[in-house]
Amino acid sequence: MIALDEFDYHQRLAHTRGIALVLFSSPHCGTCRVVERHLAAGAPAGTTLFCVDVQRATALARAFEVFHLPTLLLYRDGAYHARLDCEVTPAALEAAIARALALPAQEEP
Repeated sequence: MIALDEFDYHQRLAHTRGIALVLFSSPHCGTCRVVERHLAAGAPAGTTLFCVDVQRATALARAFEVFHLPTLLLYRDGAYHARLDCEVTPAALEAAIARALALPAQEEP
């Protein structure tokens, strides 16, 4: 996973082609570590994976209204699409991504 913070978040995502998933997590959160492993093993092919450590990037977490960890955001071609609330299994991720991408891009929270 590629680490992001307040200083490079928008620039990196704007230049990322295709599907990108951003995981907001904490190294002290057991569920976050499990989700990170599942994403690394089961994200759809060609998906770029990013992570934001909310303890280091607190302003970014606040800006995106991240109140629960882990939080997973979906982007395509640099455009924000949705916050994904699903199991982090290959089938569930693919279904949630397909549903979100069927709708137009949204404004970031």
